[in-house]
Amino acid sequence: MQYTIIPVTPFQQNCSLIWCEQTKQAALVDPGGDPDRISQAIEKAGVELAQIWLTHGHLDHVGASSQLATKYGVDIIGPGEQDQFWLDGLGQQSQMFGFDPIESFTPTRYLKDGDTLSLGEHQFDVVHVPGHTPGHVAIFHPQSQTAWVGDVLFCGSIGRTDFPQSDHAALIRSIREKLWPLGEQVTFVPGHGPEGQFAEERRNNPFVADQLFS
Repeated sequence: MQYTIIPVTPFQQNCSLIWCEQTKQAALVDPGGDPDRISQAIEKAGVELAQIWLTHGHLDHVGASSQLATKYGVDIIGPGEQDQFWLDGLGQQSQMFGFDPIESFTPTRYLKDGDTLSLGEHQFDVVHVPGHTPGHVAIFHPQSQTAWVGDVLFCGSIGRTDFPQSDHAALIRSIREKLWPLGEQVTFVPGHGPEGQFAEERRNNPFVADQLFS
């Protein structure tokens, strides 16, 4: 399994292109915008896009999904059904943040806790991690100990909880009860900013470090 991160939109959102080295099948995680840049990355990697995976419904994570799904003839999978209200409001979101108009859509398949995703010869586990949004999911690749966590956790910080249907207490529980059990040595790809390790966040993150709860 290989992946590359493609920063997109003025929010510098981390869209990831993941692929199976054996089959060259690829998935996009959170293609939030800049579809031409994303298409160039797909061509450069020499892979075949098979799926689009969404961690949650915010504009900067889903904005190019429909356009790319149509272009490549692939399904949009995720986020959780609880985030459909965000997808329904994409027109209003795009107007609010000065983006080109983006039409609402419904994914081919919603994701829920315990689901699995297959990509070539690899399997990924789906973990429901509400708080930033109610239908937020993380995508975990056990073999490489890598997790795509969207806007739940960042290096030295956590996701915002000042949005409609956000829940700060639920976010903290999601991190401590759903992400930490995946393992201290997990590398995580956040929705923005650099990659990190759970072990480092458990030691030093000012919101969720273990010492804060002992």
